[in-house]
Amino acid sequence: KKEEERGRARGREKPNIILMVMDDMGWGDLGVYGHPTMETPYLDKMAAEGMLWTDFYSGAPICSPSRAALMTGRLPIRNGFYTSTGQAHNAYTHQNIVGGINETEILIPQLLKTVGYRSKVIGKWHLGHRDEFLPLNRGFDEFFGSGNCHFGEYDDINTPNIPVYKNDKMVGRYYTNFTIQHGRSNLSQIFLQEGLDFIEQEVAADNPFFLYWTPDANHDPQYSSEMFHGKSIR
Repeated sequence: KKEEERGRARGREKPNIILMVMDDMGWGDLGVYGHPTMETPYLDKMAAEGMLWTDFYSGAPICSPSRAALMTGRLPIRNGFYTSTGQAHNAYTHQNIVGGINETEILIPQLLKTVGYRSKVIGKWHLGHRDEFLPLNRGFDEFFGSGNCHFGEYDDINTPNIPVYKNDKMVGRYYTNFTIQHGRSNLSQIFLQEGLDFIEQEVAADNPFFLYWTPDANHDPQYSSEMFHGKSIR
């Protein structure tokens, strides 16, 4: 009887959720799926200790529609981010367009908030860069990252470099303040530390949490942290 009670108590617990999304990474780009030279030991270890899916499909093959499908649980044709790359189809939220995820769409953090979760997104949001579309207005409690891709370097009046946000405040711009130079950048390490800090903060507060960790890698412009630069086999 006591074991049954403990089982029911575990069932009532709210699991912490960490969702990691990688840009432009194919299923064959991980060691666990047989890539001959890609070294991904920690992801391989997670796969060995958890569940390995061999039949899984993204909602779309490009940035914004795949994220919109993931956050809403609805196909692109229903959530408004189509898979065409034509701007008229709202497939890719360039920094010089005004659209974003429709306010009628219900996102994962909005649902989780109703049952007491705290949520943070780290990395590339890409569902609209105007204030009304940014994460803190769509259910997230914290945000560190950008609203768009940063193909740059732009830095001109018509197309400035992409802003980087800490919650609802701009803390700099890619290239200008967060450098990407000669294939090197510490952005990945910043994203990692932001994630670790959030996890420790919420565990200490005994809050159930949702961490959506979505760095811009492997998307262009490609870069590596200093500690990994030049270490790839090919």
